[in-house]
Amino acid sequence: MLRLILSRVALGLVTLLAVSLLIFIATEVLPGDVASAVLGQGATPETLAVFRHELGLDRPAYVRYLEWLFNALRGDFGVALTNKRDIVASISPKFDNTMFLAGYAALIAVPLAVGLGIVAAINEGKWIDRAANIVSLAAISFPEFFIAYVLILFLAVRAHWFPVLSTVFSDMSLGQRLYVVALPAVTLTMLVTAHMLRMTRSSVLSIMSQPYIEMAFLKGLKRSRVVFVHALPNAAAPIITVIALNLAYLIVGVVVIETVFVYPGIGQFMVDGVTKRDLPVVQACGLVFAGAFVILNTIADVLAILVNPRLRKAR
Repeated sequence: MLRLILSRVALGLVTLLAVSLLIFIATEVLPGDVASAVLGQGATPETLAVFRHELGLDRPAYVRYLEWLFNALRGDFGVALTNKRDIVASISPKFDNTMFLAGYAALIAVPLAVGLGIVAAINEGKWIDRAANIVSLAAISFPEFFIAYVLILFLAVRAHWFPVLSTVFSDMSLGQRLYVVALPAVTLTMLVTAHMLRMTRSSVLSIMSQPYIEMAFLKGLKRSRVVFVHALPNAAAPIITVIALNLAYLIVGVVVIETVFVYPGIGQFMVDGVTKRDLPVVQACGLVFAGAFVILNTIADVLAILVNPRLRKAR
């Protein structure tokens, strides 16, 4: 089992290395000239040449990639092109804000989704099961920005229950921060809860057709006891996987939500970097997002191996 877990970890590291190469290539092939975008159209050719030399743009791309990768492994993403500030110092508070938003939404979404999924499986075919399916399907169908704007319209603009913009400051108390970030957290909760609810229900119901489940029913056990004691432990692996994927989405997929609510997180920071053609910032944000996604997926693989003995057998 240890060898299998180590292979999953090694695969995660290889994936992260490949993603880092894709991030570098994607930023390299962006149209336009970085030096011209930063200095403006009024810059002279001599100034542009000097600035390109300072950025190392006159060196081969593979040399710049290897230098960027080794510096990133040491926690050094360089400085931003626009303000010359250290990227790590700039990105740290924004990453904390994104993690706070993701954690806030996860604390609501995970128990809610798993609980409703189990209830829907217990009451298969009844009104509560149909209602859960209809609501979750509707939540999946609408794009995230649409849900965000609807919540802003009804809960912020008309009802005045929450602020329109989710601007947070370092000196805010926990209660103030929870109140200000409520709308983006609810938006993310609605999106990920639907996926986790449907997967929990489907995983439990797929186990319910197994022979040992039928034997449990023949012994006279209640459906709720059969689900909790016999079906749920065996359905844990796919549920853990979909939870980890949605937790990764809460971190990686916040770009649109942070932009809509003007939330000072790493997603908004990345959008600002793209707008200003600040490639070191874009590369750093992309690598942080990729790292979070790969780490959570690797954790999901390891947990699935631990809870499901069948996954430990080599095929």
